[in-house]
Amino acid sequence: MSFITTKDGTQIFYRDFGKGQPVLFSHGWPLTADAWDGQMTFLGRQGYRVIAHDRRSHGRSTQTWDGNHMDQYADDLAELIEALDLQQLVLVGHSTGGGEVTRYIGRHGTRRVAKVVLLGAVPPLMVKRPGNEDGLPIEVFDGIRKGTFDNRSQFYRDLALPFYGFNRPGAKLSEGIRDSFWLQGMLGGLKGQLDCIHEFSEVDYTEDLKKIDVPTFVIHGDDDQIVPIGASAMRSSRIIPKATLKVYKGGDHGLAQTHQDEINADLLAFIRG
Repeated sequence: MSFITTKDGTQIFYRDFGKGQPVLFSHGWPLTADAWDGQMTFLGRQGYRVIAHDRRSHGRSTQTWDGNHMDQYADDLAELIEALDLQQLVLVGHSTGGGEVTRYIGRHGTRRVAKVVLLGAVPPLMVKRPGNEDGLPIEVFDGIRKGTFDNRSQFYRDLALPFYGFNRPGAKLSEGIRDSFWLQGMLGGLKGQLDCIHEFSEVDYTEDLKKIDVPTFVIHGDDDQIVPIGASAMRSSRIIPKATLKVYKGGDHGLAQTHQDEINADLLAFIRG
């Protein structure tokens, strides 16, 4: 069990395996570093150093009352990167983690970063507003807040179905993946997870995306029921100067689990390329 202690006294849990060029993974809401098990094991076997952390108030990190916002998440990430002295780093962010990676670059630049991967990521903006008509109505996120507050245990079990596309006709439900989603979600703190909903839904990452000046691989499923592709990957891939977009036809939000072998192969090819 490895931790760093941030400037405000928060303990951030992380896993750090292997040797070689470092690849750091940032997880989605309400998950943990464990969501990246398949990618970390695969890339570690390919000769890379793989690191993943639990965001504050998620997983095994400190459950804080304050600081559950994207600027602080990005600064926590910066403290981890600096503590481990990571160079020529590949940053991989899924969903909310894509926002964290993007805001990290917006605040701290790319001095330590070689490449970026945004997988099912929330940038530039999830909520529907004038000029962002492909976003989701605020009522959707209010419903997520209510479901999380009222009975997050049941809500997380229910949310796993659209998250992984298990609610689609002909889909094969994996109770194992569903249980893992529930378990990871329940490890975190309610207050921090509630705060985080605002950060993945109503924060605009457009200006941060413009500062990503390294090769970036944007991956998204066109049947993502959690982060609509039109408001996210289709827009972010046009904003980032050096972006390449790959759309998984029929792909869901949890591609790292439901399409593990394909994602692993795509990550390896991009990192090596």
